Amino acid sequence: MDQFRIEIDDKVARLTLTRPEKHNAFDDRLIAGLTEAFRRLDADPAVRIVVLAAQGPSFSAGGDLEWMKRAAAGSRDDNIADALKLAGLMKTLDELSKPTIAVIQGSAYGGGVGLIACCDITIAATSAKFALSEVRLGLIPSAIGPYVIGAIGGRQARRYFQTAEAFDAETAAAIGLVHEVVEPDRLEARLGEIIDALLKAAPGACTEAKRLVAEVANRPIDAAITEMTAIRIADIRSRDEAREGLDAFFGRRTARWADKDAQR
Repeated sequence: MDQFRIEIDDKVARLTLTRPEKHNAFDDRLIAGLTEAFRRLDADPAVRIVVLAAQGPSFSAGGDLEWMKRAAAGSRDDNIADALKLAGLMKTLDELSKPTIAVIQGSAYGGGVGLIACCDITIAATSAKFALSEVRLGLIPSAIGPYVIGAIGGRQARRYFQTAEAFDAETAAAIGLVHEVVEPDRLEARLGEIIDALLKAAPGACTEAKRLVAEVANRPIDAAITEMTAIRIADIRSRDEAREGLDAFFGRRTARWADKDAQR
C-alpha cells in the first residue's frame, strides 16, 4: 500500500507511515489498510514485536481534513459507520497480542496521539510535538478518547482535550503519553535496545502480561481480582514456556525463545 510499508526482520515487523506530504494523516483508506495490516501481523507466527513509525517531519497529523470534511457532509448513519472504523483501528492496535512500540520522530496531533496511546511502549525524539487539537475544528477526540485518557489520566485529559495546546516531548513523558524521550540521533539505537529486551522475554508470557494489565488496571483490588490473579499465575506456571524459562535460569543457559542458535 502506498500509504505505509511493512518490513519484517528477525521477528520484528516495522510498519512505517509513508505519506509525509500529508503529514501521515489518515483517511478511510488508510484506516482500513492499517486495521487489516495489524490483524495480519498479529496472526503471523514469524512476528513477535510490532513497531509503528513514520516518515517525514510528522508522525501523524491525525485525520485528513479533506476526508473529515467529506464525512461531515454525510448522513448521521454514514458518520457513525465512518467513526466506527476509526474506533476499530484503535481497538485493534490496543488489543494486539504482541508487544507494540511507537517511535515518534515528529509531530503527532489528534488521531496520531491516539495511535501512540494504543501502543505498549512509546519513545519520542526531543523534537517531537503533540496536541489534541480537535476542539479547534469543532470536534472532540472521541474515538481515541478511551486510549488517551488511559495513558494520561482524566485530569490531564480535561486540560488538553479543551485547550488543544501543543506540548513538547518532555511534557508528553511527564503526563504519561510517552515512556522515554531521547535525542533524535538516539531514537533508533534506543528502539534497538528495547527490542533486544523484549526478545529475551517469553512471547507467551508477554501476551499474558499485557492481558493482565488490561484486565486489572483501574479495578478495585477485591476478592475477584485476588482470585483471578492467583489462578492466572498458577496456570502460567504449569505451561511449557514457564518450565523452559525456569530450567534455563537454574541451568545458567539461554531460554530457547532468546537463543538464536537454537532457533536455526
